Amino acid sequence: MPAPLPYEYKYLRSKKKFPHVWCPGCGIGIVMGSIIRAVDSLSWEKDNIVMVSGIGCTSRMPVYVDFNTIHTTHGRALAFGTGVKMANPSLNVMAVMGDGDSLAIGGNHIIHAARRNINITAVIVNNDNYGMTGGQFSPVTPEGARTATTPYGMIEPGFDVCNLMEGAGASFVARGTVYHIIELDKILIKAFRKKGFSVVEVLAPCPTNFGRANRLGGPVEMMKLLKENTINISQAKAMKPEDAHGKVVRGIFVDKVSIPYDKRYEKLCEKARNSAGASR
Repeated sequence: MPAPLPYEYKYLRSKKKFPHVWCPGCGIGIVMGSIIRAVDSLSWEKDNIVMVSGIGCTSRMPVYVDFNTIHTTHGRALAFGTGVKMANPSLNVMAVMGDGDSLAIGGNHIIHAARRNINITAVIVNNDNYGMTGGQFSPVTPEGARTATTPYGMIEPGFDVCNLMEGAGASFVARGTVYHIIELDKILIKAFRKKGFSVVEVLAPCPTNFGRANRLGGPVEMMKLLKENTINISQAKAMKPEDAHGKVVRGIFVDKVSIPYDKRYEKLCEKARNSAGASR
């Protein structure tokens, strides 16, 4: 009897040409692997999974995974995902987006998806710039950073994605990196299980654009920066504020129980049906 195929073959579209389109050293492929491992751990059926994306480097991910996939327009992944979830609440819906796709043109959608508590998982790959279109600044580009459109340094403060999503009302908010991959796998499993809007920000290197513009070295050096410049939330709590200054905190920041939108909508529809029946 032949051995079962590894999960990579089970969940990937094997007829697609590999290696993938992402640049050497890009973290998006690592995020895709983490998503696949999380799905495999949950034993989800492929036909019950929908991956939605917009436009950008991250948005090429649905090309490779053997789920139900929708490659939509710029910034609109959550709008399409909301429609899918409301049409068939039994589906496991995830939206994969870059920082520009999710927080610039898609900023309005993500805020209201969090406010409504749509039962979708948003995976935001944060590489500090618009990687696909030449390395322009995005809403998360750090102050002082150089990009194609800020050659003398970024003068605007960047969004703290997790603080923004917590303030908007998301049920689950977490941050991981492509260096701390075992930690990321565990975070994604919890996010996918969560009932309500869950957001996972994943810090990932973009050596081709952001790394070159800021002289951060190659892929290996940028991965080392993720190791050295981030700390787990438990570490942060144990450290003095001055020791934690300048470090980016990883981990789960919000994990609360809140009724998702589709369940509230079902109750509203039942109320409307009962009211219509009583008035006849």
